[in-house]
Amino acid sequence: MAAVNLEDVNSVDLLNELLLRMKCSSKPDKRLILVGPPGSGKGTQSPVIKDEYCLCHLATGDMLRAAVAAKTPLGIKAKEAMDRGELVSDDLVVGIIDDALKKPSCQKGFILDGFPRTVAQAEKLDEMLEKRGVKVDKVLNFAIDDAILEERITGRWIHPSSGRTYHTKFAPPKGPGVDDVTGEPLIQRKDDTAAVLKSRLEAFHRQTEPVIDYYNKKGAVANIHAEKPPKEVTVEVQKAVAS
Repeated sequence: MAAVNLEDVNSVDLLNELLLRMKCSSKPDKRLILVGPPGSGKGTQSPVIKDEYCLCHLATGDMLRAAVAAKTPLGIKAKEAMDRGELVSDDLVVGIIDDALKKPSCQKGFILDGFPRTVAQAEKLDEMLEKRGVKVDKVLNFAIDDAILEERITGRWIHPSSGRTYHTKFAPPKGPGVDDVTGEPLIQRKDDTAAVLKSRLEAFHRQTEPVIDYYNKKGAVANIHAEKPPKEVTVEVQKAVAS
């Protein structure tokens, strides 16, 4: 990535960044993992924690795509694996995370979302962090009943051209099945059907429960009652992270 010439950066932006870094310098370091099924609210809570503790948000899928696009040494290896139709190895993914942790934005710690998904990945991640002299501080387990998730997710409808979202129970459109503004029909994403959700949840439980057990043995897991309203979940998350 090309270096930014600070002379070209707007003074207001520079001052804002400086003030942010001064505020962040007094925050405790935090290394967090977010675990939870699709629709459990991780995406809602993650920016709140990120801003509160000045952490970087590491989504491994996005990081892999960025490394491939930037043609970093690890990105080139990842692309070779993808071109062969293989899964990118755990060592490569952990290497990409290790690279990301060198950035100033990750100085106070990170939020890992979507990784680790297996115990083998968790062990490799822990080994890498141990070399840096740190460890995972907390694993936030967004626990929610599958039936509640089904109601949350299968009720979601979107207006494709504007991206406006509705929910049959929580935020219904004024007229059934049509957008409030244009009157055009709403659609449901393929991923938001009951059949797709069922298979995603089965895969999630099968893969992730051993990871939660692994971190439970280390005393790092905090169970979050993710069925509560978002503001109440935020309070619970903040207590868990602060403890």
